[in-house]
Amino acid sequence: MSTVLPDAPVLRSEWTKLTTLISQWSTPVLSVALSVGITFLVNFHYSDDGSLTEDKGVGIFYGFNFGQVPLACLGILLIGQEYNSGTIRASLTAVPHRSRLYAAKALLGAGLGLLVGLLTTGGSMLVVANTTGLDLSAPGMLRTAVAGVLYCPMLVLICFAVTACFRNLSAALGLLTPLVFFGTTALAAIPGVRAVAQYLPDRAGQYAWKQQPDPHIAFGHWTGLLLMAAWTVTLLWLGHRSLTRKDV
Repeated sequence: MSTVLPDAPVLRSEWTKLTTLISQWSTPVLSVALSVGITFLVNFHYSDDGSLTEDKGVGIFYGFNFGQVPLACLGILLIGQEYNSGTIRASLTAVPHRSRLYAAKALLGAGLGLLVGLLTTGGSMLVVANTTGLDLSAPGMLRTAVAGVLYCPMLVLICFAVTACFRNLSAALGLLTPLVFFGTTALAAIPGVRAVAQYLPDRAGQYAWKQQPDPHIAFGHWTGLLLMAAWTVTLLWLGHRSLTRKDV
């Protein structure tokens, strides 16, 4: 994929689209609220639950199991809403260089995802520290924090890229939102499928923030984060090919 950095006017136009559409700017807000809020409620009311205290990564990101759904929707809406309404043609008329438009949307999504990651991880660690207790100097805690922050922009970019491949909002929402919320977890629970499901991007990325090793996972925690990064780069390339090589 040829790298074309978006200029300031293109970035401003994408930012204007985001801030003027409630469906887009509300999704990152909802993601942070759900993630931190549910983490607080669960840790406050079930502080004696061993799964929350034995592996602090589980307790910290418990709420993100729900908060990642609106975050995935953000990635889908970044380009899917324009395909759905037909305004993608107007966007390409205004920015004929498709790579530049694609890069602007990806950069905006990555920036918002990173902000959500910082707020979600910081907020969740804060509420856990004040409920069940948290030792920031414990082994693996830095990795847990880094993985939690980086997981968010990669999730946004993956959903954005898959939507660009589908070129259809409904198809992307119909596949990605249930898959992110429930699908890969269910696949990982099936013995015959578990060996393959562990390599899916969200499974690999979520393993990176856990503290305890899993004997059923064939790779290490840091490798899980690298696997998700590899998925992100690959899907971004495929999404770019779809936008630049197919008619809209």
